[in-house]
Amino acid sequence: MDLGEGLRQAMARLQRATIIDAKTIREFNKELQKALLSSDVEVKLVFNFTKEIEEKALKSRPPQGVAPRDYITNLVYDGLVELMGKTYAPELKPKRILLMGLYGSGKTTTAAKLAKYYQDRGLSALLVCCDVTRPAAYEQLETLARQANITFFGMKGEKDATKVIRKAMEAHKDRKIIICDTSGRNALDTDLITELKSVAGEFNPDEKILVISADTGQVAGTQATEFDRAVKLSGVIVTKMDGSGKGGGALSAANAAHANIMYIGTGERLGNIEPYDSGKFIGRLLGMPDLMLLVDTVQQAIRDAGVKEEDLEVNELNFETFYTQLKTMGKMGSLKGMLGMIGAPDVPKELVDQNEDKLNKYKVIIGSMTKEERKNERLMHDPDRILRVAKGSGTSEKDVHQLLSDFNKMHKTFNMLKNDRNFIKKFSKFMK
Repeated sequence: MDLGEGLRQAMARLQRATIIDAKTIREFNKELQKALLSSDVEVKLVFNFTKEIEEKALKSRPPQGVAPRDYITNLVYDGLVELMGKTYAPELKPKRILLMGLYGSGKTTTAAKLAKYYQDRGLSALLVCCDVTRPAAYEQLETLARQANITFFGMKGEKDATKVIRKAMEAHKDRKIIICDTSGRNALDTDLITELKSVAGEFNPDEKILVISADTGQVAGTQATEFDRAVKLSGVIVTKMDGSGKGGGALSAANAAHANIMYIGTGERLGNIEPYDSGKFIGRLLGMPDLMLLVDTVQQAIRDAGVKEEDLEVNELNFETFYTQLKTMGKMGSLKGMLGMIGAPDVPKELVDQNEDKLNKYKVIIGSMTKEERKNERLMHDPDRILRVAKGSGTSEKDVHQLLSDFNKMHKTFNMLKNDRNFIKKFSKFMK
């Protein structure tokens, strides 16, 4: 069970309670403790946090008109936001960024994500490979730069990182954002400290950022303290927040170590990085919708898919327009992630996986259709066409029939909503 699931279960029990008394509050606190401790949040932090919640819930009264359970929910929300750190808002201006981190932190991938983040917002970026110790570091960063359409600089075989960064800045003075990906180690040792100080001296960075993996849990605080002591950090980026049960532990430990959490990595795609907003993060854990994130994700997916926004304006639903929608959805990340953005994170995993597989299969099936078949759904009622498309897509005739059946249901719903002027008016207003 991850932190979000544990917190939501505790909150659900509180909401179901018929009486909110001292016993109910203490039992609720035990559930909170269990959720936080299982996510590797440090014991002292957990007990200080839950003690404060219990004292406020027992000794203070809710404001007039606010139900006790809602008042306690708000106490928990505010307390978790404080526990997990401040919100960070990046300045969109030219800067030099020095990235550091130990092996396995996801530093090189994060360098490409961060460069893409700034370039997508109008600031030309440069990725510099100053990792002169790890085999294949040059090739990895070069490949990621190409995928993200970011300018890359490296000197294959060069062992002097200061020479690399000096040549990079000479060759690409026009770049607004310069990100230097440095060498890592299994631990912060004397050699790494010396190398980082040398690179920082040559590079003169505006930001010195430590990349930490969420699966380090409480160790994140120790890493942040050690690196800060060695090179004076601007902040940290916590990666792998989508798959680690220790993410809460990493964030709370970094915050307790007075490290500014700047960004979090939320997935494997190059667009899966976001400035850290503690309020939104806790809100998602508690199952609150994050519509602004959903809108940002959709817009990024449109850019990544190379689809024009006008092509997404569906005036007529056919397999062609449905195929465009599926391609864009594929760039938005997992279906589970999208459900979390709309406040439905607890849909059973089996159901999510089943529907994700189905949508992927439908995309392959439509990809095997001719242009005429995509634009005229009636042509696909021909058994010979169904057999040909099934063979061409590596699926079965049953799968094609299932697509036709589901598409027919969507078509009816689409036509019903299309003719509902009141709905279209409200939806258009919401999208604006």
